[in-house]
Amino acid sequence: MTTEAIAPPKTKSQALRSFHAADFPALTGREEEWRFTPLKRLHGLDRMSAGDVSGEAAHWPAIGHGALPEGVTVTGIGRDDARIGSVLTPFDRISALAFESFETATLVRIAPEATPAEPVVLKVDGGLSGTPTFGHTFVEVGTFAEATLVLEQTGYATLADNVEIAVADGGRLTLVTVTDWAADAVQAQHVKVRLGRDARILHVQVTLGGNLVRQFTSVDYTGRGGEAELYGLYFADGEQHLEHRLLVDHSVPDCTSYVGYRGALQGDGAHTVWVGDVLIQDQATGTSTYEVNRNLLLSDGARADSVPNLEIETGEIVGAGHASATGRFDDEQLFYLMARGIPEAEARKLVVRGFFAELLGKIPVEELRERLGAAIEQRLEKAGA
Repeated sequence: MTTEAIAPPKTKSQALRSFHAADFPALTGREEEWRFTPLKRLHGLDRMSAGDVSGEAAHWPAIGHGALPEGVTVTGIGRDDARIGSVLTPFDRISALAFESFETATLVRIAPEATPAEPVVLKVDGGLSGTPTFGHTFVEVGTFAEATLVLEQTGYATLADNVEIAVADGGRLTLVTVTDWAADAVQAQHVKVRLGRDARILHVQVTLGGNLVRQFTSVDYTGRGGEAELYGLYFADGEQHLEHRLLVDHSVPDCTSYVGYRGALQGDGAHTVWVGDVLIQDQATGTSTYEVNRNLLLSDGARADSVPNLEIETGEIVGAGHASATGRFDDEQLFYLMARGIPEAEARKLVVRGFFAELLGKIPVEELRERLGAAIEQRLEKAGA
């Protein structure tokens, strides 16, 4: 791991990278990467430096877990572990601050060729402290291993954290991340995935809770045959700000990616942001990629910003495309259901259930699917849908 700043690459999609927050200029909110984010609601994370962080504040509570399947271990590792920083080099100020400020990282290791039948479920409870907190998680999936991992965050926190995920050659990981913070919580997170040859990740990112949640997910490849499927489900209520940014960096031939995010919004002041960037470098021949974002506005006063981007440096690809749509209820769908005797309120619920059904169906844990479906139902009932 180097501590030197890395020179900016030639593309707009990748800016300065460094492990030091001081290498990034102070945020003003006018930057392209931050223009949608209400900095005043970050509880000071945007203004802090590594020197402002005390040892106590830099400690993230350990992830609790019960019995683990064979071939899976969860341990704490120090900052000097060679794996730390091997996948993710921060490319924004808060991510770098989190990297400098955590004390102990959580290592989730799936041994080579391990295929645990049961999902690994790890939960973090943020507690009640409003002190800025910093975390780091490293997920290591061994060669030809195959596993399902659920990372769930609840409670109250002001958190900046990084998650590094290394999937070795032939490895398969189904990752479900659930962000269901308390109403006043704030989080800025970067999840970085690196895929080996013929490795695959299916990531379902669910974001429901928190006052302001900003999540950045990025993927790169180290060998041919890598596959990334990235799905997202988010529901902004009241004055929540939920922001999702993605960067899929195709730098290796014959790899694929698919990004599909869906969000619902209700309440005056609810705001969601989705920015999807796919970079196909000149050597990434044979790439196949597609990204799509859909947003459903359930009430007046809600706002959804959706920005898909493609940067293509070679014409020798299988295919590349993107789509984005934001709209209200389909009157024809409502009419169809109501014409068959279904009351309007119940018809609206059925439309929202159908909107999210495909993504919920990709979560391989039945109990979690049912719980998330119930949480969405509660939000709809709250709004009188």
